[in-house]
Amino acid sequence: MKRFLRNNGLSLTLFALFLLALVGQAITGWRAQIEELRLHGSPPVGFLAYLTTGQFISATFENWESEFLQMAVYVLLTVFLFQKGSAESKKPDEANPEDEPPHARRGNPDAPWPVQRGGLILKFYSHSLSIALVGLFLLSFGLHLAGSTRRANEAALLHHEPAQSMVETLADAEFWYESFQNWQSEFLSMAVLIVLGIFLRERGSPESKPVAAPHAATGH
Repeated sequence: MKRFLRNNGLSLTLFALFLLALVGQAITGWRAQIEELRLHGSPPVGFLAYLTTGQFISATFENWESEFLQMAVYVLLTVFLFQKGSAESKKPDEANPEDEPPHARRGNPDAPWPVQRGGLILKFYSHSLSIALVGLFLLSFGLHLAGSTRRANEAALLHHEPAQSMVETLADAEFWYESFQNWQSEFLSMAVLIVLGIFLRERGSPESKPVAAPHAATGH
């Protein structure tokens, strides 16, 4: 068990922090929803019922959408764009192991089975990371859209207004405002990490160059 925790400590810690933050979001959002309903003279909603409301669904997947978009764009852009001096970039003037043809490792018994098999499965596997991230982005975008529609309809019910469809939500400036305000922060954080990593260091982190590495050194 100690070996398992050591070998998987990073992912386990991040998933634990994710769950703590999600629970915190749910509890505080529920209390805020109760207060809003009270101001409208409506009965409070239970905690489990709150988890199915448009407010919770929209807010949750609005953030997931931007995170998966950030990672998908980052993975795809680093395939063909470079940043000299960044540990996050491939080296622009020499061969990189990431570009090695996968069939060169086909005889390696430790290579993943799609590499051993080759063909269409290998082609799919060669781009499986970006495919998965784009798929998660699209799923989160759809759930954000559905949640925003439900939230709008819940508000319309309180104000005795007509309901709206997801198509109408898709044409709503408020929906895109929610998306763009998250997207811009994600793209900014990526750019800041890449640029700061040229000049600044964090000893012991694989996201940083070695402390003694020159600023012009690219990659690891």
